[in-house]
Amino acid sequence: MHEQKYIDREKSWLAFNARVLQEAGDNTVPLLDRLRFVGIFSNNLDEFFRVRYAAIRRLSLSGISGEKYLGGISAHQLIKDITEIVIQQQSESLRILGNIEAELETENIFIITEDQISPKQEAFLKDFYMQKLSPELVTIILNDLAVFPVLKDTLGYLAVRLELANDEIRYALIEIPKNINRFVVLPSEDEKQYVILIDDVIRYKLKSIFNIFDFKSVSAHMIKITRDAQLDIDSDLSKSMLEKIASSVKDRRIGEPVRFIYDSQIEDDTLHFFLEKMKIVETDSIIPGGRYHNRRDYMSFPNLGRYDLLYKPNEPLPVPGLSLDGSILEKINKKDYLVHAPYQSFSYLTKFLREAALDPKVTSIKITLYRLAKNSQIISSLINAAKNGKRVVVQIELQARFDEASNISYAEQMQTEGIELIFGMKGLKVHSKICVIERVENEKTRRYGFISTGNFNESTAKIYTDVTLFTCHQGILKDVSKIFEFFDINYRIHRYKHLIVSPHYTRSKFIKLIDREILHALAGRKTHIKLKMNSLSDFKMIDKLYEASNAGVKIQLQVRGICCLIPGIPGMSENIEAISIVDNYLEHSRVYIFGNAGLTEVYISSADFMTRNLDGRVEVTCPIYDLSIKKELIDNFNIAWKGNVKVRYHSYKLDNKYKARNHHAPFRAQLETYKYYQNKIEIAETAVQKTN
Repeated sequence: MHEQKYIDREKSWLAFNARVLQEAGDNTVPLLDRLRFVGIFSNNLDEFFRVRYAAIRRLSLSGISGEKYLGGISAHQLIKDITEIVIQQQSESLRILGNIEAELETENIFIITEDQISPKQEAFLKDFYMQKLSPELVTIILNDLAVFPVLKDTLGYLAVRLELANDEIRYALIEIPKNINRFVVLPSEDEKQYVILIDDVIRYKLKSIFNIFDFKSVSAHMIKITRDAQLDIDSDLSKSMLEKIASSVKDRRIGEPVRFIYDSQIEDDTLHFFLEKMKIVETDSIIPGGRYHNRRDYMSFPNLGRYDLLYKPNEPLPVPGLSLDGSILEKINKKDYLVHAPYQSFSYLTKFLREAALDPKVTSIKITLYRLAKNSQIISSLINAAKNGKRVVVQIELQARFDEASNISYAEQMQTEGIELIFGMKGLKVHSKICVIERVENEKTRRYGFISTGNFNESTAKIYTDVTLFTCHQGILKDVSKIFEFFDINYRIHRYKHLIVSPHYTRSKFIKLIDREILHALAGRKTHIKLKMNSLSDFKMIDKLYEASNAGVKIQLQVRGICCLIPGIPGMSENIEAISIVDNYLEHSRVYIFGNAGLTEVYISSADFMTRNLDGRVEVTCPIYDLSIKKELIDNFNIAWKGNVKVRYHSYKLDNKYKARNHHAPFRAQLETYKYYQNKIEIAETAVQKTN
């Protein structure tokens, strides 16, 4: 038996983020997209510290060793290991960023600093500073303050050191404004394009900002703090869930600091001053970095009209047989359809809701909402339905991490319009993606609906791969209606004929499905398991997969992020292979395929194999009955498995080794999936021509 049975969850997550960083460092990725990956890497790391690192820190401070929860490593040791890995990743990201900036210069794009400003740019910046930047600046002189200001963890700050003429040292803080794009596009000169960061515009103006002081020197270095983002929801029974979450989000602003990053060029006395005033101690993660932090802002680096330096966008394709012009309900009445975003258009979802909002025969719409787009068409369709006299019931998850404030605002908007809101249950997040409508046909109620692996969000649907099943299967939709009854009356546990629902049935059902594959294998029948998910971290499910491997079941895993299972170990997991695809789109769909000795069963799900999804949330897994959709999902899995570009192996070494080509031509799964759907359209068009 291999001495190590599981990979530590946190280290596996950091290995996933290293794959994102690999994309930033990959010369075959267009330059401006490489900058976007630097931003995604940084944003991921921020969330990791706010949530996962913060949780381990809490464990460590509580005096509990935590080995039982952390797969055999103590919380104290894990904190040390994480900090070491992150320092190494941060220096790698700085190296990659330096390379990208050098390559941008070969494309005549220059990111300049305050001491490279030309006279022409000076005039532009003077106006920009006066009109836009200066009114937004918050500058605080710190020495004489009785209470040190609370630094927000979503912002970057410049720590300023003033040496006065009388040798006195004064410190100040400048908040880098959040509501102005961090990158200022300067006028072009000699066919060269120039960009400067707001930080450097502030540095350029330091002397005029502090001109009331008689100083010998002034310097500014960037600092950034990350706070514990755990929501502490109080138990005051007089408050509504909406009020509790709202005040908890406000409290997050003053959560405990868990990470402090500073420019490694900062003066020792300045660093010491800030650490002391902010009560940051050595047990916190103190990380030296480069001149700029909050590198997540690179996600919105201006494209400068240089579309040649970006991935060529693929237009979302239509679904054969499903038109955005005619009635979508009429089509679904005849057969099931699958929409695979972003390869196919997300507009079918909004079209479905718009049609339901206007259709006089539709009496009710029920939907769960988790993360929503900024100007959500989903919300406007639901409001439209309520205005048309439909009963609209929305389960909105107020605890969708980092989307709480936005969801609170949407909830208030919907409440005003007479939409019935359900705010979930104590201790149970609702993560399922379901919708059911009721329509009166021939004096009987008929249900239509959709079940998805992803959020009903137009923005993320452009970059997250997710599948949505549109169905009129009355049995499935009766089960969906039961879930809404469960939201209403939590103590009644329903039986479901078709759906697999967390927290009551998901774990036991998946164990039964794996057990059936084990029995087939032991009886000598050919069978397999193919699972695609975002994360695999539940130890009991991993043990069950090890058991299946030892029984001879061939198992293929596509796990984008955390994978605590160790594949390919003789006597433990020799029949398991596990890969991760990180590419232009974020792999987000969950598809579960069980060979069943030739009678293959296929499921789509909102749930990963993580303890929280199996036992602590409301999740929905839906069987696929339509044979053509089944084939499509199996084809999708196999295309991804065949990929040899952007595909890395999971292993206990966490080395993100790429899948070898072995003389095969490059096969990029996401591009091939798009071609697969183009081909489906051609086949459908040819069939129509033949019938005509």
